[in-house]
Amino acid sequence: MKKRNIAILFGGASPEYKVSLSSAASVISHIDQTLYHPICIGITQQGEWFLYTGPIDLISQDQWQQSAFCKPVSIMPGIKQNKIMVQEAKQTQLIEIDAALPLLHGQNGEDGTVQGLLALTGISLIGCGTLCSALCMDKYRAHQFALSHGIKVPRTHLIHQSTNETSLFKIGEEIGYPLMVKPLRAGSSFGITKVEYRRDLPSAAKLAFSYDCEAVFESYIEGVELGCAIMGNPECSLTIGEIDEIEIQKSFFDYETKYSLKNAQIHVPARLTKSQAAQIRQTAIALYQLFDCRGFARIDLFLTPDGDILFNEINTIPGFTDKSRFPKMMIAAGYSYTEIITKVIETALGAQS
Repeated sequence: MKKRNIAILFGGASPEYKVSLSSAASVISHIDQTLYHPICIGITQQGEWFLYTGPIDLISQDQWQQSAFCKPVSIMPGIKQNKIMVQEAKQTQLIEIDAALPLLHGQNGEDGTVQGLLALTGISLIGCGTLCSALCMDKYRAHQFALSHGIKVPRTHLIHQSTNETSLFKIGEEIGYPLMVKPLRAGSSFGITKVEYRRDLPSAAKLAFSYDCEAVFESYIEGVELGCAIMGNPECSLTIGEIDEIEIQKSFFDYETKYSLKNAQIHVPARLTKSQAAQIRQTAIALYQLFDCRGFARIDLFLTPDGDILFNEINTIPGFTDKSRFPKMMIAAGYSYTEIITKVIETALGAQS
């Protein structure tokens, strides 16, 4: 059987650039090369695109941008073209791509931009589409959409960087302390602050605005933070991983804690009753279908001491190393890491045929 050419996109003009490198290096190392030929496309933090043909370990070390291994590459717009154009010294080379897996976390990759570009090429997208990606990246509008369909969310207020300090304090009082201040469109907990006291609100907003021109104030939720990994398309049967639970000693799951697990522990499966686990899965599936998630996504929820389930966010391109939360939930459900990669690729290729 002919191997399928799978473009794996990594890097990107995003604060989560290095997280993307780790995900991509891990996937490229474990992809089933009897079925697929990985075509590695690296995007620099300045937004330059290259076909990368060097050692995999240079990706995770952020040393991949070497001229010996990189050739400029561009996507060819045009429905059904499904090709990339590689710039050689004196000519161009066209490479046919069967499907593309963007492992681009955060802005300029997980927010619908790259998904829209791929939609113009005829290259099958592995993962969530343009609208879903853009909506899930927008914390305020994602919450409003879920709320309009009867799913509980934290109290949330959208603010702009032009909002004056008096208005910030007023909104803070309306929500109540403690509260969370978050950039509107950022991942990996970048720019997030838990604000305990009124005096700390302006500095928290300033930090959030260093990542985005808009931010959200959210009520702080007392309870357990849970994740649910899902694979598949809404119109087909879905594969559900074991639910995970974040146990932290700090005030919230910030960037440092998320990637070092210092002062934190992740329980897979989560410490839930059968009834609670069933409710979490039901809510996660409802959100996956509501937002028209495709291929794979991680649904993050809160469970309060009173038993309420609140929607936190959907990660349309969650961390994808073999140590990341999404694969670990699927591994706990009985799949090997390579089988997980194969399943998300085949979901896209099956939808194409």
